[in-house]
Amino acid sequence: MADQRTLTFTIPSEREAEIRSTLQEVYNALKEKGYNPINQLVGYILSEDPTYITNHRNARSLIRKIDRDELLNLLVRNYLKL
Repeated sequence: MADQRTLTFTIPSEREAEIRSTLQEVYNALKEKGYNPINQLVGYILSEDPTYITNHRNARSLIRKIDRDELLNLLVRNYLKL
């Protein structure tokens, strides 16, 4: 019989601060280059295609250091204000 337990996912607060800072840097780099940062970040999150993110200010390299599951976890928690 399949395991019926629910898996839990937690992110240490230091990592959360690091992800927030990195995401802000990527956002700023996209904005500086004239892109719509929200649209570009959503495209990246959905596809994991790094070409949605500019190389400007090393943003593409920075965003690839963030695990997509961690990022989605933080986004949902912050959206729900948990």
